[in-house]
Amino acid sequence: MEIDKAIRESDDRRLKTKYENAIYVIQRALALYSIEEVAFSFNGGKDSTVLLHLLRAGYFLYKGEKGCSEEGLNEFPIRTIYFESPSAFPEINSFTYDTASTYGLEMDIIRLDFKSGLEALLKSKPIRAIFLGVRIGDPTAVGQDQFSPSSPGWPPFMRVNPILDWSYRDVWAFLLKCKVRYCCLYDHGYTSIGSIYDTAPNALLSNDNSSSGRETFRPAYLLSDGRLERAGRAKRISPVSGSSAVTNGPDNVGSHKNSMLTASAIAVGDEILFGTFGDQLGPTLCRKLHSIGWSVLQTTVVRNDVDSVAEEVERQKSVNDMVFIYGGVGPLHSDVTLSGVAKAFGVRLAPDEEFEEYLRHLIGDQCTGDRNEMALLPEGITELLHHEKLPVPLIKCQNVIILTATNVMELDEQWECLNQLSGSSSLLAMLEPYVSKYLTTQLSDVETAHPLSKLCLEFPDLYIGCYRKSRYGPLMISFKGKDQVRIQSAVEALFRKFHTGAFSEANQ
Repeated sequence: MEIDKAIRESDDRRLKTKYENAIYVIQRALALYSIEEVAFSFNGGKDSTVLLHLLRAGYFLYKGEKGCSEEGLNEFPIRTIYFESPSAFPEINSFTYDTASTYGLEMDIIRLDFKSGLEALLKSKPIRAIFLGVRIGDPTAVGQDQFSPSSPGWPPFMRVNPILDWSYRDVWAFLLKCKVRYCCLYDHGYTSIGSIYDTAPNALLSNDNSSSGRETFRPAYLLSDGRLERAGRAKRISPVSGSSAVTNGPDNVGSHKNSMLTASAIAVGDEILFGTFGDQLGPTLCRKLHSIGWSVLQTTVVRNDVDSVAEEVERQKSVNDMVFIYGGVGPLHSDVTLSGVAKAFGVRLAPDEEFEEYLRHLIGDQCTGDRNEMALLPEGITELLHHEKLPVPLIKCQNVIILTATNVMELDEQWECLNQLSGSSSLLAMLEPYVSKYLTTQLSDVETAHPLSKLCLEFPDLYIGCYRKSRYGPLMISFKGKDQVRIQSAVEALFRKFHTGAFSEANQ
């Protein structure tokens, strides 16, 4: 079989692994369902073209293991469904019918919408499972596995997704290696094809044709960054940002100017709990949050354990406007932060093609297995925060931001990027910053205790704290708030409770 032979002879280890996994899914489906009970949804696009040839190879290998004759092996009896639309590109229609003729596809042409068409088809045919060319990153992929029952309200069938974890790069590696035909639009700059009303060539593939006066485009397989596959698709305005039905963090920055927003910080690391080294990022992050007017309710340290991370994130995200978590991000066995965040939100980890492209540019092809573990992100709730100074974007899951900093210098850089991003979005509302004033005194704790308690009642809008840097050193009294006049009023009120000269101003 030419497809199987081409892949077996390839030196692309990643492609081989993707192919083998897809063939396994196909053969598993063919073992679970009879040939009359399965169908293949074909739309003429690159993904379904890949799936067509995977199905041909998978059926060939499956029947070969059953000892079928050579004549039987050359057939492709899987029912093919094509939803013909008046808004489809003529090139897509032509390619679909030519392909059906070339490979002898038994094709059902449906001229209804997808749901109505399926209802009619499943009433007339004994179909129980449908092979789909869905990939992670597609709008319909959220929540799906390689075998996923249809959604509530839809006719019942099993969705079989053999290429769910394939990337844009994997798709083109397969098509070019196997030398199979694909729709000609892809040779003219189209990288993701929808309808004639929302699809254009990808501008990133445009040639410099200023002299000829006619714009031309390079083929889709020359797009080096798979994150930009859908750059030629028109963006539709939606009331919901991304694929999540939950608002992704604070909005209406201006309305928050004089309000109170709260945050918590979670450090993940057994090394901190063992005392191997201290947490320097937590105090630095608290100071940075206070500098933009946010109140920090809590900082915690948790073990490198998925359940520990999940429990703390779940607790903090429900009582804070934003949660920052750091540590435990990477490819090591102890890097469990992303798994914990996913569990806290009740979602799975799924391959993120956009993030994987960033990692591939950063570390090359060191990760050649069936999936890059570092590119598995919480599905359906993840937003990547891009900045030109960041080699890899930060990860935001609703109101949880995952920092990758390992030291204060890296945290400074990531915080600066977050601040700049907040200037053009609702990422972090900029509030009136906290201001502080510090006093010292040689008075004892007993002498100051009652007057300070009364002062706190008189100025409930201020934080008034006390501490000593050493047992026998002076008592430090701190005043923090957002109103300098109120702080000065509190200081003068304290002065009036004691003799002149009992306090002196100090730096922190």
